[in-house]
Amino acid sequence: MFKLDRNSFAKQSFKDAADYARHHKNMTVNERLALAYYLNAAAYNFDINHPPRMDKTFFLRIKRK
Repeated sequence: MFKLDRNSFAKQSFKDAADYARHHKNMTVNERLALAYYLNAAAYNFDINHPPRMDKTFFLRIKRK
C-alpha cells in the first residue's frame, strides 16, 4: 500500500526528475492506476475502500429529435 508523507519535500534536478518519470514508466498499468487512485483519495480526502458516489442528479439528459 502507498503512503503519502505530506511533510517531505526534496529539491530535484532535471536529471533526478527524469529518473523519477522513468521509474513510473516501468510500472504496470494497474500499478500506475492504483497509485493515481491513491493520490486522488489523498487529495480529495476520501476513504479508498469507500469512495464517494457520483451525484447523477447534477447532469441533465435530453432526447434529441
